[in-house]
Amino acid sequence: MTSQVMPRATPGMRTPPGGSPVRLRWTPPFPVHLGQTLRVLARGAEDPTVRVLSPDRVWIATRWEGLPVSACFSREAVAEGVNPLERDVMVEAWGPGAPGWLPTAPRWVGAADDWKPFETSDGYHLLPASLTRARHQHPGLRLPATGTVLDRAVVSVLEQRVTALEAVRAHRALLRWAGEDAPGPAPSGMRVPPTAEQWRRVPSWQWHRAGVDPARSATVMRVVHRASALQRLARQEDPAQVRRALQSIGGIGPWTAAEITQCTHADPDGVSVYDYHLADYVCWFFDGAPGSDARMLELLEPWRGHRQRVVRLIKASGHRKPAFGPRLSPADHRHH
Repeated sequence: MTSQVMPRATPGMRTPPGGSPVRLRWTPPFPVHLGQTLRVLARGAEDPTVRVLSPDRVWIATRWEGLPVSACFSREAVAEGVNPLERDVMVEAWGPGAPGWLPTAPRWVGAADDWKPFETSDGYHLLPASLTRARHQHPGLRLPATGTVLDRAVVSVLEQRVTALEAVRAHRALLRWAGEDAPGPAPSGMRVPPTAEQWRRVPSWQWHRAGVDPARSATVMRVVHRASALQRLARQEDPAQVRRALQSIGGIGPWTAAEITQCTHADPDGVSVYDYHLADYVCWFFDGAPGSDARMLELLEPWRGHRQRVVRLIKASGHRKPAFGPRLSPADHRHH
């Protein structure tokens, strides 16, 4: 059940950037863990667009039809006899795009992610005991469906072929230069991602200064020139079709497409093949040995349709692969 607490939260109305928020109360039909669900969107603890302040309080900064939005997801104190993960979710949003964005807020915290078809399938009973135990221990784990295809595409392209540290550093720098302050009382340092036009205006020297090589910046430019098409993809219901469409853009392959739809479409099956760590991580879990992407897909085949759910459960189980072998060293492109 969803209810808008403030009647002025209706499409077409504008909220001043520093004015009163629009509010929504959502009663989830299943357990939802706010922090665990939204944390996947963040790149580091100081991500300019996502701040997980506690398991029950998360801020995001985004856009709705080009207009800035900041929003706080929270929950009231635990009431006696109520499952903490089934309490109503309160959303307060600020900015000129807030009224239009507000009805989409439940999708950000898993409203589009139904685990029942997986949990009642024959394949679910084939899961190792540690994964069914992980699901039992983390019933509020959900996959978000933000619909922000352009923003996630840029983030994912920045993460291509570099370390997480390099990607985080580049993302923060670019949003500091090209983004806007998040409206309302958002935590200090939060920024609204640039529009397609604002990305187009980023000069080559700023990409260089952020440590983004010409190949990645060129891919971002191809992405932003397809912004209208990406907006249409946000309304496509089948994540597999979205992944295929994304790969028609030069520089976006299976890894990048899966990284996008996992966040924008609650993609239950998108697997990040060609990831620097994931194949070994999954293979160590099942085989107790390193492995290839082909072997990872072979191991996940019994759960086709839900392979991303299985990957998330492996991570939720606390599995760690042995820490040895060469590390990917950051390459500083700013001095080339």
